[in-house]
Amino acid sequence: MTPERRTALEEALLPPLVALAVALVAGDLLILTYGEAPGAVWRLMLEGTWGNAYGIGQVLYKATALAFTGLAVALTLRVGLFNIGAEGQLAAGGFAAGLVGLALPAGTPMLLAVALCVAGAAVAGGITGAVPGVLRAKFGAHEVIVTIMMNFIVLAVLNYIVSAHLHVPETLHTPSINAGAVPRLADSIAAFHGSAANWTVLIAGATIGAVAWFLFRTRAGFEWRAVGLQPGAAEYGGVQVGRVWRNAMILSGAIAGIGGVNFVLGYKGYYEDGFAGGAGFLGIAVALVGRNHPLGVAIAALFFATLSQGGLAINAMVPKQMVEVLQGIVILAVAASVPEVRALVRAAAGKRRAAEAS
Repeated sequence: MTPERRTALEEALLPPLVALAVALVAGDLLILTYGEAPGAVWRLMLEGTWGNAYGIGQVLYKATALAFTGLAVALTLRVGLFNIGAEGQLAAGGFAAGLVGLALPAGTPMLLAVALCVAGAAVAGGITGAVPGVLRAKFGAHEVIVTIMMNFIVLAVLNYIVSAHLHVPETLHTPSINAGAVPRLADSIAAFHGSAANWTVLIAGATIGAVAWFLFRTRAGFEWRAVGLQPGAAEYGGVQVGRVWRNAMILSGAIAGIGGVNFVLGYKGYYEDGFAGGAGFLGIAVALVGRNHPLGVAIAALFFATLSQGGLAINAMVPKQMVEVLQGIVILAVAASVPEVRALVRAAAGKRRAAEAS
């Protein structure tokens, strides 16, 4: 490994590890205030998440949605934009997937039905992301403001459509889909019985791999990263910055939209108002902790999903809201530690080079 690559790897990995250590210490202090032993609480959390097949399944289910929304946010951060609209894009994608599943006849082959539903989710999410992308590229409208407003608009419109035209009586969800259901892991692996984990996790893994390949192995990906680092220099080099911003928001929205498949096709089998449950906003934290790298996003999604499921496991000993406090501490610790850790890593790298030169 070259010295430059080693330094880059240290800068990427050390801040999240420092944040995790800070969160553990803070968690210990919080647990002590409730009169419980930290070791017993952490042990119970691990047993309720990674200690049994059901817990693992629930972690994978929750991590799947977070991987999509985290990747969507990370992709726009790579080009210098901030997509806060993943919540609305996720809901739009889930709704579109449900509509396609309702429209297809019951006898449609599973793979074809799933592919059509996923395509519908991507298109709906992409259109939702296109609005702030076009407004930013053409008129300079700030994407943060536009995506925040789009969340309210999309969620309100979907709520109206479902409640006024598509809901099952006495509920706030659509009728069950006719085709396109994604099998659960429990259908193939009996140990996962009862968990909501489904094969959408494979789509998430493929999407992560595809985005990593695009960003780091293609010319277009290089241009996108160049725009994120220095848009003025990239434009001087011939890159159409406005087009990159527009396309990044569209692709980001499409990725977040596909995340809706996890719930609509893989779990409930219908679209339900409010199903996102904050997964779009938590995706911002996933992207930041994952350092905007696809692999980092995957690891961060598993981490936050573990905390979420673990909060239910430890609720008998401490309030599950403690997990939300820990999530905030992790985010703050990452934000605070990045410049400090980077300075220390670069100083250490300079000393290594000086020692090697001598």
